[in-house]
Amino acid sequence: MKAGLTSILLLQHLGRAAAFTARAIPRPPSFAQRITTPSSPSSSSSYSSHSLAMSSSPFDETRGGTHSIADQVARFAKAKADGNVRYLDIDSVYDGGDLSGKRVLVTGGNRGLGLAIVRELVAIGATAVVVCRSSSTELERLVGKWNVYSGVDVVDDDAVREVARRIKGDGGALDVVINNAGYFYGPQELVKDDTLNFEEQLKQINICALGPLRMNNALINSKALADGAKLVVITSQAGSVEWRSTQNKDTGGDYGHHMSRAACNMAAALLAQEVKGMGYSVLLLHPGFNKTEMTKKYEHIWEIEGAVDPKIGAKRVLYEVIKNGMDETGKFINCEDGLQIPW
Repeated sequence: MKAGLTSILLLQHLGRAAAFTARAIPRPPSFAQRITTPSSPSSSSSYSSHSLAMSSSPFDETRGGTHSIADQVARFAKAKADGNVRYLDIDSVYDGGDLSGKRVLVTGGNRGLGLAIVRELVAIGATAVVVCRSSSTELERLVGKWNVYSGVDVVDDDAVREVARRIKGDGGALDVVINNAGYFYGPQELVKDDTLNFEEQLKQINICALGPLRMNNALINSKALADGAKLVVITSQAGSVEWRSTQNKDTGGDYGHHMSRAACNMAAALLAQEVKGMGYSVLLLHPGFNKTEMTKKYEHIWEIEGAVDPKIGAKRVLYEVIKNGMDETGKFINCEDGLQIPW
């Protein structure tokens, strides 16, 4: 009788352990079919989204619940299922007042997300300084003609150094630098189709990876930064090597885009270590999927992947800029949910 009772208790214990294991270990989708959709240039260029059944899982695919979810469709669906107001309504947490009176530089601030960031900075009372290749009457009316430094390409060493010196002399030190200028090569690149464009890959690396490093280097050495300045790099989830097994599963592709963002992340991570002793923090921000002219060719997936108007994207970025500082220096953060993206 005692032996029988022991057996029953053992079976109950094993049953509870099995149930716990089933909950603790995320399972693969119940069917093999995948939905493959192109993404925004601010994210990866092709997703291999698993079954939407994954959207209810509390786990990210690569880190067991500690980081943002790689699957864009599942990430957005989970935010809706959870009623995540931080994700779905940035105005519920965003104020912007902490940047009022601050002097903020935005590269590529003449269009798209960059222009939306500039508009929001003006709205909250910050002084927006714009470095761009071409200006416009709208931009100059918005921030003042004296605060627009046009004709500057972030791949031009001399032009970047010169504009850094001018900015310091014209208006004083900068509290925040938002490196937003970027470039996305539209055509798909695949080895099997022999469509790799090495010249375009180098161009993307020069603009997206070396561009922010070039600008930050010039501003630091020109002593154009205020004490405790924040150096923000608008990067992309496309730079996560770990996420390629989800977002580009069985497809690969778009080598230049992904390589440029990975290189950008490495440069920012190294810079964070070098300049923290100088009192400067470095933030790597994935701005999320924004409805811009650059992403218009992907408008058929805007709604299922949670694309937002750039004015919302701008608030998401500035919320993270305000919230994070030296404790987060060198971290890679998703502005949609505020969680880290794995390297």
